[in-house]
Amino acid sequence: MQTKNKNSFLIFSGGLVLGLILLNITARDIFHRFDLTDNKMFSLSPSSQSILSKLDDRLTMKVYFSENLPNELGNTRRFLQDILEEYRAKSDDVSFYFYNPETDKELEEQARKDGIQPVQMQVIENDKVEIKKVYLGMVLLFENKKEVLPVIQSTAGLEYMISTKIKSLINMDKKTVGLVHLNPVNTIKTDNLSAQLNQHYTFRTLDLTADIPDNVDVLLATAAIDTLDSTVVEKLESFLDSGKKLFIAQSGINTNIQIQQADPIQSNIFDFLGSYNLKLQKNLVLDAKCGNVQVQERRGIFLMNRPMEYPFFPIVDSFNESEIVVSDLEQVLPFFPSEIKIDTLDNEKVAGVVPLFTSSNNSGLMEQNLMISPDPQQNPFIRMLGQKGKILAAASKLTNGGELMLVSDSRFLADDGGMSVQDNLVFLMNAVDYLAGDQDLISLRSREITSRPLDILQLTDEEVRKYSQAEREKLENTTKKRWKYANMLLPSVLIIGFGFFRMRREKNQAEMLKQIYD
Repeated sequence: MQTKNKNSFLIFSGGLVLGLILLNITARDIFHRFDLTDNKMFSLSPSSQSILSKLDDRLTMKVYFSENLPNELGNTRRFLQDILEEYRAKSDDVSFYFYNPETDKELEEQARKDGIQPVQMQVIENDKVEIKKVYLGMVLLFENKKEVLPVIQSTAGLEYMISTKIKSLINMDKKTVGLVHLNPVNTIKTDNLSAQLNQHYTFRTLDLTADIPDNVDVLLATAAIDTLDSTVVEKLESFLDSGKKLFIAQSGINTNIQIQQADPIQSNIFDFLGSYNLKLQKNLVLDAKCGNVQVQERRGIFLMNRPMEYPFFPIVDSFNESEIVVSDLEQVLPFFPSEIKIDTLDNEKVAGVVPLFTSSNNSGLMEQNLMISPDPQQNPFIRMLGQKGKILAAASKLTNGGELMLVSDSRFLADDGGMSVQDNLVFLMNAVDYLAGDQDLISLRSREITSRPLDILQLTDEEVRKYSQAEREKLENTTKKRWKYANMLLPSVLIIGFGFFRMRREKNQAEMLKQIYD
């Protein structure tokens, strides 16, 4: 009887082990895992999945990535492989391959043809610093088109970069975005803006002495500082009347921080904005939550630069969460913004006006005696804060489907102004996507990727400081190993335990039967 029980146990255990092996083989093909991170950093966003759903042909991703990299880059390589597994799992049209060109001349040549060049990196080997040639890039191939990520050094924003490239490959009908300078005499530089928009749209700089082309879907306009020709205003009105979308960066005050001069702008642009229930004020908004400027001060015979808080550069983190264009933003930084008031009077052209973001509830207004000196001793207005937040950006949604979006910063689109701030660029690209009717990348663009080590999260800040970097890495690796071995051993332990339970139960049943029949 015991022999029979042992045989039964062995058969049962063997069956379970075989079933577990088959399950793992199947799972490898099915590829499904649970992402338990707070921000789902190992899962594709709905935006990326939406982009993948538009694939109608094979997308191949060739990754040229060195092995045996320093710890941080090694983690980047593993994360890249994980996220590409997610792309492949979400679409049958996606495939990817990893190559190491370091030791293969043919692969080196192929990487070069694909647009991937090696980078020089300092590494410590054999207790000395050496210069090593490494590959950290990937190329995406779709039909007869190609997009390249030449260097991938960080996991931050990686999904956004990959999905952006995929979208560029499959987006056959790019919409057209135009840019006009309402002050053509003194045009601002917009090279940074142009470079970003050219990746996703057909971008054109327009001259309003001519008509706005019919194929322009979204129009961006830099600020006016003088009265506009009546024909220019008519062209802007006609553009909106046709159901198109217009973005304007316009303040009520013309400022020059170098000479510390500020003057109200005299222009019919205010009447134009007012006709769409956007009442731009000729004032400056100050905020206690603000950026800094470098101020020179004399110390002995030396001139020293020191940062000084500057309330005219408000750090904005109060957004209208119901508006997708700003709902996922962390902050923006306008320069010398003015207050926007919303006209509530009935307007047959306007379906509604919504604020997009506001200053903090520790704000102030400068409406007369315009002084922009950063020195609180010279400028008492800097200390006159404590008012509720002021609207700094708003959108007028028109009854014909058109839309007018206003940011009250005249240099928001300038390379040396708003576009020098990454958060502002994110908002601007979100705004263009939204106005163009393409929302795939909006939530993804603002998605933050953070690393959350397992055990470190359980420690207080004070406890974390006790560990050196090496000790932290050791702790994290130890934790990972624990989970790894737990995942490997736990199923086996459960199987063996259950087998012993079955064997014990069958033995007891056999003894009971023996007592009954004996």
